Amino acid sequence: MMNQALSLKGKTAIVTGGGRGIGKAIALELAGLGADVALLSRKKETLEKAAQEIAAQCGVKAIAIPCHCGKEDQIQMAVAQAADSLGRLDILVNNAGTNPHFGPAIDGTPELLRKILDVNLVGYYSMIQAVAPHFQKQGGGAIVNLASIAGLSPSPFMGLYSISKAGVISLTQMFARELGPLKIRVNAVAPGLIKTDFSQVLWTTPAIMEEALKPCAIPRIGEPEEAARIAAFLCTDAASYITGAIYVADGGASV
Repeated sequence: MMNQALSLKGKTAIVTGGGRGIGKAIALELAGLGADVALLSRKKETLEKAAQEIAAQCGVKAIAIPCHCGKEDQIQMAVAQAADSLGRLDILVNNAGTNPHFGPAIDGTPELLRKILDVNLVGYYSMIQAVAPHFQKQGGGAIVNLASIAGLSPSPFMGLYSISKAGVISLTQMFARELGPLKIRVNAVAPGLIKTDFSQVLWTTPAIMEEALKPCAIPRIGEPEEAARIAAFLCTDAASYITGAIYVADGGASV
């Protein structure tokens, strides 16, 4: 029998970047705990396939809403659609991310940095602004932002991405302060190297993998589910006194 503090039955969640990788794994974890889910990202076919899989596997309502999570007008429309389709909103997981530049930050451009920030940071901010009134109306909610250990210590060749994730950590702590009185909890998960399509260039390059694993106390790459379980926990009542926390899941690399 499931511990009721871990149950999300009757709750609903938005997961951005929910069509694959960590986002899909989080949506599956939330649905497995009983939540209905709305998956957001740009790729409609990938989203719809993931939503169908989640609904069939978990017996919940799962919907796909195409949305560029770096564009405010699309975010506003997607949140309104999710609220209308699901009937209420209880949980937001900001997971959508981009990193079009792999190399030294000094070799990047302001345009590349803006593109990364629009999705990885400004998009998170806009999503929180859009869901907050729904959460406030029903007396609370839970928000989980996907940060990265790159936001705690800049990663080689991922300097621009590191800047954006440092911003996510600050954003999380700031909103935890502001929204706590409204019974809205805001936390973050900071994964290390996780085996997803997003990080494929890292784990398919032997020299990079060798360097990445050297500091790990658990000398292997992480799986999406290992970050997803933490995010799901933070959305439950079992985490009711946790806000402003940054949960690192990196196999001990940062120690």
